[in-house]
Amino acid sequence: MTSSDDTLLAGMAAGDADAAAAFVRRFQRPVFGLAITMLQDRATAEDVSQEVFVRAWRNAAGYDPRRGGVLTWLLGITRNAAIDVLRLKRAEPVDPEAIEGRLGLQVRPEGPGFEERDRTRRALASLAPEQRRALFLAIYLGRTAGEISELEHIPVGTAKSRIRAAMRRVRTSLETADES
Repeated sequence: MTSSDDTLLAGMAAGDADAAAAFVRRFQRPVFGLAITMLQDRATAEDVSQEVFVRAWRNAAGYDPRRGGVLTWLLGITRNAAIDVLRLKRAEPVDPEAIEGRLGLQVRPEGPGFEERDRTRRALASLAPEQRRALFLAIYLGRTAGEISELEHIPVGTAKSRIRAAMRRVRTSLETADES
């Protein structure tokens, strides 16, 4: 005799260890399958799967069968947990000063290429903040103009203009420095 999904979930909500173990055994494959499909990394998918079952256990009492089956509910939790991980992986500062601050980078006047790095840093610092962010996102983080437009909440044409203007200004600044 097998317990229904709803019965296992109710048992898990009530603290029944056997019901919780049966629940995990029943749903571990679809949960892990969705996690690995979304994340493309086995270790991360395993971590997310474990987190999904913890979330399910914590929220089992709030499950509403009128909103869908247990598997649908559980896969929704899996999807949300995987998206949380993906967002964290993509979360990157959008300003060069923010990255320097986070990494604790300091410009040191020794070593090869210091003058060139310093000129480049000064050229970037002379940009308007919105141009500096757009250029940083495009060049260092590899974002497209469309992605920058979404991140900055601006039209795509504005993102392209900011990138072009920033590149032109930095190029001019570096060329001027080379001539002196």
